[in-house]
Amino acid sequence: MDFKKIVFILRALFILSLLILFTRLFELQVIKGNYYKELADGNRIRSITIKAPRGEIVARGGEYLARNISESASVYYKKAEGYYVSTEKDTDAQKISEVKQWKREYPLKEMGGHITGYLGIVNENELEKIDSECIDKGVRSGSDLVGRSGLEGYYDCRLRGSDGEILVEVEADGSFVRELGERSPVQGNNLKTTIDYPLQEYISGLLNGVKGGIIVSGKNGEILGLYSSPGYDPNIFQSNYQDEISNILKDPDLPIFNRVISGKYTPGSIFKPLVAIAALETGSIDENYRYTDTGKITFNTPYGNYSYSNWYYLQYGRSEGSIDVKRALARSTDTFFYKVGELTGVDNEVEWANKFGLSGLSGIDLNGEIAGFVPDPNWKEDVRGERWYLGNTYHLSIGQGDLAITPVGIHNAISGIAYGGKICTPHLTFTTSGKGDSNCRDLSISAKNIDIVKTGMESVCKTGGTGYTFFDFKDKYGVDVACKTGTAQLGSDVNSNAWFTAFAPVDDPQIIVTVLVEQGGEGSKVAGPIARSIFDFWFKNNLISK
Repeated sequence: MDFKKIVFILRALFILSLLILFTRLFELQVIKGNYYKELADGNRIRSITIKAPRGEIVARGGEYLARNISESASVYYKKAEGYYVSTEKDTDAQKISEVKQWKREYPLKEMGGHITGYLGIVNENELEKIDSECIDKGVRSGSDLVGRSGLEGYYDCRLRGSDGEILVEVEADGSFVRELGERSPVQGNNLKTTIDYPLQEYISGLLNGVKGGIIVSGKNGEILGLYSSPGYDPNIFQSNYQDEISNILKDPDLPIFNRVISGKYTPGSIFKPLVAIAALETGSIDENYRYTDTGKITFNTPYGNYSYSNWYYLQYGRSEGSIDVKRALARSTDTFFYKVGELTGVDNEVEWANKFGLSGLSGIDLNGEIAGFVPDPNWKEDVRGERWYLGNTYHLSIGQGDLAITPVGIHNAISGIAYGGKICTPHLTFTTSGKGDSNCRDLSISAKNIDIVKTGMESVCKTGGTGYTFFDFKDKYGVDVACKTGTAQLGSDVNSNAWFTAFAPVDDPQIIVTVLVEQGGEGSKVAGPIARSIFDFWFKNNLISK
């Protein structure tokens, strides 16, 4: 090979090497310059998280239901441990900065646990994940607290704040050099609720030693008070008292279980106003329809002879005689509603129960609500392999049998009667958008039929009705009350569930109350006095104007 060719090849290789070197330098400095700069900064810059306080939860009067208690804390560096935040002084560590730490406090304690809910550390399924409802707040770290129930859980994204950070420069071994800057945390959004604080304190003391629930609402579905018994203190979950937490979780009375929204119960006679509406709206009866109660209904079938009795006959051996729908509601006459249910038909009864929302969710802004259950012939055939009998219709017509509803469900249905056929989604928060907004629907019930049923319920609370605890209420406060008692039988060896529901004033309701006492006995004797005490408290303190 001649000399010129060798020189040419060497030149080409030299130029090619320069091009490769230039290309690599261009990639490193221009194309990936920022990338490698970030890597270098990452090796010398540390980020120390400053936890953001959650939004606070307040009652309608501004009283705290959940608030933040701040503590002064220091950021320390210790070679063996790295960077950490502590409220206790560490003389063996290098102090970097001062920050605030936050602890959640629930002033109502067990009186409001089912409303506020509680906080818990993120679990493995939530760690390093982003909540789709608040993407802007980033991934959850191992030290984050998450709302586990109640308003804390339902509005977790809204209440959650955006963490801040402190940037520090470090040596190659990670030791502190200097602080570069700080981004302050942003507190979460506060939540104003519809809860009446004095009322909530009061109702939480009415179910001592028994299991049950109380729900109190006002116009447009505003929840004024809600209590499930037994209650629990959410502050315990903010402490390190593991024994106390364990005791709550293992308690056979299930204190964390919210009976108002998650318990399903046979409603008994408080279901009768809805049956009356179904019968009147379908034209099965009218206000002039009369039935002669003899104490029981007896009929013969190829399968045997059956007898269905009225409570008045069973307890006192007496009958009501000729009565209309208003009197039947006042006296809670089972035989009347047996016959009315037969005339109305199970399909119409089920349809109207569903219109009132008893087979679905009320939509209340609390986690854990379950749907009620309204049995029908198709369900019985599919699940039990049995046909639907007239006796099943009788049971359904007085709120017995397989019918199972939540206290919030039947409460919301009764509110539909109280407000002239308008049912609103129950809610605990004042909001302008998003979850918890007032959402009402009109069932298109005739005003005449509403008045018939409301008059019957008003008679319950007057002399001769079953709601005897309210007989003197009009004289004492000048306010008409409509109510309905309920005694839901559970079997011969078990006490009945005691129910009572009421609203006042009848013509323009300001307050609706539903009380359930599990296995308490008769609704008029057990739940009725509790409801009366709530109405006394409300009207005595003139809360209606606040």
